[in-house]
Amino acid sequence: MQPIRVLQVVTIMNRGGLETMLMNYYRQIDRMKIQFDFMVHREERGHYDDEIERLGGKIFRMPQIRPGNYRKYFNLLNDFFAKHKEFNVVHAHNNENSSFVLRAAKRFGVPCRITHSHLSDLGFDIKLPFRLYARNVMKDNPTDYFACSKNAGKWLFGEQKEVTVLNNAVNVDDFKYNEQLRREIRKELNINDQLVIGHIGRFNKQKNHEFLLDIFKAVADKKKDALLLLIGGGHLRTEMESKVERLGLSSQVKFLGVREDIPQLMQVMDLFLFPSLFEGLPVVLVEAQAAGLNCIVSDSITTEANITGRIQYLSLKDTADKWAEKIINTTIEHADTSKILQSNGYDTKTMANWLTEFYFENSLEKVEV
Repeated sequence: MQPIRVLQVVTIMNRGGLETMLMNYYRQIDRMKIQFDFMVHREERGHYDDEIERLGGKIFRMPQIRPGNYRKYFNLLNDFFAKHKEFNVVHAHNNENSSFVLRAAKRFGVPCRITHSHLSDLGFDIKLPFRLYARNVMKDNPTDYFACSKNAGKWLFGEQKEVTVLNNAVNVDDFKYNEQLRREIRKELNINDQLVIGHIGRFNKQKNHEFLLDIFKAVADKKKDALLLLIGGGHLRTEMESKVERLGLSSQVKFLGVREDIPQLMQVMDLFLFPSLFEGLPVVLVEAQAAGLNCIVSDSITTEANITGRIQYLSLKDTADKWAEKIINTTIEHADTSKILQSNGYDTKTMANWLTEFYFENSLEKVEV
């Protein structure tokens, strides 16, 4: 029997939170039963594209979703599903813009159409009218509503929809704390016995690097040998590099770029800092807890993220000094959190089996449209 083809709909398969979550599941699912393909909305290749193709997945490219090209985009979606009859499942991760692909999928008889919320707020901006339009298009085009947390589901779908929370699971064994590995990686990075604060995230407004650097400046004023590791890429990186220079922190902040060795780098850290303006339930916080780290995060992040009891919340209204005080007074002892994460459904080995069966059971028959 041929595997069921599942079309995952995303922006681009770079090393972001939802993309990493998808790859965690993709590596673990039974690919004799289920095979992922990807519809992306960028011409350039993503960081995960090579691995997707090695695992047997196909990548279909669409234009960016913009109000000025709606009509062209809608026609391309209709053409796509008219041509590609192999998909019995479409799983869309573009928040409110998922409505467009799911409407086309419904029109062409795809029986399982999942919309998946990964954020809990986007604030107000000039795109709000178009977001409201896309939410209105959503209506009953999905058959299933997924979210990474209850708050993320409520934000996108409201109270009336029955939402399945699909955990942003990780391969727990990859992140399990290892003291020997910690010493080896620290030596490679020329890090001595000093306080190392870590952050992983795209350099964009959402991740709040501006305030993060203010916090670290307050820490460094009290602990002269403190070190900050910033991992990720993005359009604000150059601006943040300039700020580091202005603050006189160039010798204490390492910009490590986009990395494939996140589990190893987390072994190096003593604490994880995450003052985001908004999130859903970040994969990286699950990873940090799997590495046994204590995490200092903003209270804009759902308390559902505190799976192991190793997350402490502070308000974004608090001063950088107050954040620094919390960091300095937090223990840097690591813990083995693997059993807690596994028992709460945050290990991909367990959850991939559930997802495989969900896709399989909900894609057996075509519906009449």
